[in-house]
Amino acid sequence: MAAWETVLFSLLLFLFSGLYLMGAFRRRRAKEPPLDKGFIPWLGYALDFKQDGLGVLQRMRKKHGDIFTLLIGGHFITFVLEPHSYGAIVKESKSKLDFDMFGSEFVSALFRFHPAGEDHKLIQASSVKYLMGDGLAVMNQAMVENLQTVMFHKMGSKDGNSSWQEDGVYHYSCNTIFKSSFLSFFGHESNDHAEKKAKLTDHEISQFEMLFEKFQKFDHLVPSLVYNTLAPGKRKEAQQLYHLFWDILSVNKIHKRYNVSNWVSEQERTLAEKGMPENIRTRFLFLLLWTVQTNTGPASFWVLVHLLKCPEAMEAARKEVNGLLKENGPQVKLGDPLMDLTRKMLTKSPVLESVIEETLRLKVQSILMRAVVKDMDLKMDNGRKYALRKGDRIALSPYVAMHIDPEVYPEPLTFQYDRFLNFDGSVKSFYKNGKKLKYHNMPFGMGPSKCPGRFLAVTEIKTFVFLMLAYFDIELVNGEEEIPPADKSQFGFGTILPVRDIQFRYRLRCQLGTK
Repeated sequence: MAAWETVLFSLLLFLFSGLYLMGAFRRRRAKEPPLDKGFIPWLGYALDFKQDGLGVLQRMRKKHGDIFTLLIGGHFITFVLEPHSYGAIVKESKSKLDFDMFGSEFVSALFRFHPAGEDHKLIQASSVKYLMGDGLAVMNQAMVENLQTVMFHKMGSKDGNSSWQEDGVYHYSCNTIFKSSFLSFFGHESNDHAEKKAKLTDHEISQFEMLFEKFQKFDHLVPSLVYNTLAPGKRKEAQQLYHLFWDILSVNKIHKRYNVSNWVSEQERTLAEKGMPENIRTRFLFLLLWTVQTNTGPASFWVLVHLLKCPEAMEAARKEVNGLLKENGPQVKLGDPLMDLTRKMLTKSPVLESVIEETLRLKVQSILMRAVVKDMDLKMDNGRKYALRKGDRIALSPYVAMHIDPEVYPEPLTFQYDRFLNFDGSVKSFYKNGKKLKYHNMPFGMGPSKCPGRFLAVTEIKTFVFLMLAYFDIELVNGEEEIPPADKSQFGFGTILPVRDIQFRYRLRCQLGTK
């Protein structure tokens, strides 16, 4: 064979291999879901999905129905939007559909280390131990104390007690949750604060402000980091943020903090005993920080802003909170620990429960992903079977499948604070195609990927809102201003973020300064 023929053959082989890897030659086989690869090899719908994932799924549903396969960034992902089939999918054995494989890829892309299969099990086991049952009661107590410490750190002065203060609802909510969560999980710098529960110093507050600002920047980069579409100018910023948090959360510095939660300390200690290098354990701690911060703050914002924009909901919530305060007696005042009240709140606040559940229905837009481990048939609820290929992924979108389905929820995009409210304690039922839905609201996922910290997250949101209503007069600066729209690029990553903030003002309620 002549030299030029060898070169030509090599080039053609390289070209066809590249096209094969890009999915250019893939065709729909018998029994497979509709296949849509888009027009760009390998990328497929990646850029469209990053800009507006919700819009992509809604268009594809109209075009293909409730099940279809898309090419997104080199991955063929089968989306299932038929909610009655979700139960069988999440219960499928790991030998066919595996969450850990996708979870490992996500962690590797976002936190710069390759987790072992046991790392996920460690988080799950530790969360069951410390974020549920008796362990949850301990974390609840720490969270309530730290929320009050953060919320009232300015209230020692006369002006702080009586004057209106202004802030953005998003900034205030996320900032407060960030500080209190950091203290609850990662402890205090000073033993004096840990033992005496002293107020935070101005220095500590400024440090938290800096960390909060940096965390917000990182959180907005998450979709680009996961999709590997980070703009060149943002790569340096991302690297600087990584190094900042790796320094703040270095194992040596965490060991010097006081009242670090058992949930954090036990996991770090276990990984050390298993021989994980110190720098990787630091990255694992950043994963834990992101896990406890990324959804709760934005969710608290959405709850509070919906209350501020819905007078009927605000009135009902305040009435419930005031009733619980009266039950606790006249001793409740600024600075009192609300331990007993908080326990009652968990079981005696149906209005707040409904407000939170309705908000999560509207604002949590997660995608639940599984890796297809081997060729298999997926049986839908209607009995039809679809063939899935090994190496593909399967994705569920509860938000599209049920949360905004008008058949399941009439006027699905409208906030209705009492949508889930049953004062007799019974659970409301919701239906699709005349059949009761086993899963009708899934803000925390389901199956092995279900958020193990969901009980603490709801308690934290509820406690934050309760304290705001109990201790403060709150109102929007401009009552006519609309609720900010959601950032479409954040679709698929939990609680959606707003495109902008909205200003409000708050002040301590006069009657709470004395017994």
